[in-house]
Amino acid sequence: MFNIRTFNAIAARGLERFDTAQYAVSADSAEPHGIMLRSHKLAPEEIPASVQAVARAGAGVNNIPLDHCTERGIVVFNTPGANANSVKELVLTALLLASRDVFGGIQFVNTLAGSTDEAALNKTVEAEKKRFKGRELAGRALGVVGLGAIGSMVARAALDLGMEVLGYDPAISVDAAWRLPSEVQRMENLPALFSRADYVTLHVPLLPETEGMINAESLSVFRPGSVLLNFAREPIVDSAALKSALESGHVGKYVADFPVPGLIGHPNVLLTPHLGASTAEAEENCAVMAANQLVNFLETGSIANSVNFPTVNLEASSGHRLAIVNRNVPGMLGKMTTLLAQQDINVVDMLNKSRDGIAYNLIDLGAEPDSTLLEAIRSVQDVISVRVIGGA
Repeated sequence: MFNIRTFNAIAARGLERFDTAQYAVSADSAEPHGIMLRSHKLAPEEIPASVQAVARAGAGVNNIPLDHCTERGIVVFNTPGANANSVKELVLTALLLASRDVFGGIQFVNTLAGSTDEAALNKTVEAEKKRFKGRELAGRALGVVGLGAIGSMVARAALDLGMEVLGYDPAISVDAAWRLPSEVQRMENLPALFSRADYVTLHVPLLPETEGMINAESLSVFRPGSVLLNFAREPIVDSAALKSALESGHVGKYVADFPVPGLIGHPNVLLTPHLGASTAEAEENCAVMAANQLVNFLETGSIANSVNFPTVNLEASSGHRLAIVNRNVPGMLGKMTTLLAQQDINVVDMLNKSRDGIAYNLIDLGAEPDSTLLEAIRSVQDVISVRVIGGA
């Protein structure tokens, strides 16, 4: 029986992925094998020694103590792409709201709620509508920074709207490259993109190298009057530098999903309260994906969509499997197989992969490992954890 502890409200469709015959899911499990959460800020002291994996139903993991988990051999999962369509649709909404003053028009009409004379109302509307004149997106240039699951979907939708699309992503994956429409113009660097784009939309993760990426220097090469959209992470944009660019008129509008002091209420800023993944469909997709990853890991040891461990997929075995986490130093695999050979245990199949300072091993055995062998492996220097999966 596996115990799963949940933080936040997890969509029912996701929780249904846990077979009640094998899993006990609750918000107060004292010794969980896995943790499932959304936006809860997880503290190290909230992670008991029993925890083997943490799954976030969402893309970002800045609410999880990643280094702490890695040091303890805890796999951290996210759900890239599960909420991509939800975010894409909000970005399209932002593009339209930044181009047509629909919001201002609605506010104006609401001030006329007490009107009773239809002819006078129509005359007022016709006289005032010029205040809310906008521009069309067709023919304008959209710069997409980050061409992953969301960025590539935004790029495709913008092309369908008749926009010219410029893309930049120095770390684009093979899968993402296949998803990207051929009409997207690949830019060699960010200044080249910024200087040509009428609209810039950000779709990069929050990393040390992306924090403050949009700053006074980068904003200086934006096209005058251009629009910046941020539906990635708030710290990617330097708010003080952006406010200066807005007040000078160099940046025409800013639309983002992250309210910050100093920008709320600015006439050229539209801010939404973290609505990117706030659709029933996105919450369900993320929950199902996170749950499936936890189930697969706990039952087979295989890893997909981890942010701190390598991707490892070894076909499920009906026998005895060891899942071993160790620091990524030379000679570790040899030490483990030597201990197995000393116990006359045959290795049926195995997979060893590493990521940065961590290594992960799945080893299928021809016989059941006893407690003496397991303790011997655990005692090897730089071994972090040993888990038996399957028949043992």
